[in-house]
Amino acid sequence: MNKLPFGKKNYQLMIVGVILLMLGFSIMAMDKDPYGFGFLGITLSPIIVMAGFIVEIFAILYTPTKDK
Repeated sequence: MNKLPFGKKNYQLMIVGVILLMLGFSIMAMDKDPYGFGFLGITLSPIIVMAGFIVEIFAILYTPTKDK
């Protein structure tokens, strides 16, 4: 039987991670200060982008427990 490499929960977490990454980069682009040195570009968006990468890594490494 051909089985997918990840489960449903993995793909859901991956989608959440991609949404966080897109949100973080969008917030970074919205910064109005020169060269992105405002609060949005230098503080808030890097935190959101890092959270997106952490969620992506967790989604790849997550293995569901098998109930018997």
